Amino acid sequence: MVDLQSILAEHRSKKMEDSSHNKSGGGPQLKPTSSEIPDIFFDKIIVDFKLSRIEILVLVYIYRRVWCFPNLHRSHGISQMMSHTEMAKNLSLAIEDVYSALRKLEEYDMIRTIRAGQYFSRRFFSKEMDKVFEQTYDDFEL
Repeated sequence: MVDLQSILAEHRSKKMEDSSHNKSGGGPQLKPTSSEIPDIFFDKIIVDFKLSRIEILVLVYIYRRVWCFPNLHRSHGISQMMSHTEMAKNLSLAIEDVYSALRKLEEYDMIRTIRAGQYFSRRFFSKEMDKVFEQTYDDFEL
């Protein structure tokens, strides 16, 4: 009769196999990334503006596209062209919710539509905060 110790000694964990597979170069290796969001977003913007969950998702999505990812128009605070459908898909939102959030964020003057799928986004989220932190966008003002 085989004892339990010998069975356990021969057993290999799937987790161990997966990690050894990745080390050998056979699978994708994921590395954590980060995006810099100014503390003013958490300390003032969310508190003062009472944004909905969807509005926060859309604002941070646009903010990351403008300020955290490679972008030729960063000095002006303008995003590259993006698809509303792709944005909705990436955020797991209905397209109508994305459009509604975009309109609300424009009312707050946190973003402005340059053309469909391209947005002006302030570095510090509001005109007042940009003035406090002396962000000028190379004299680009809408």
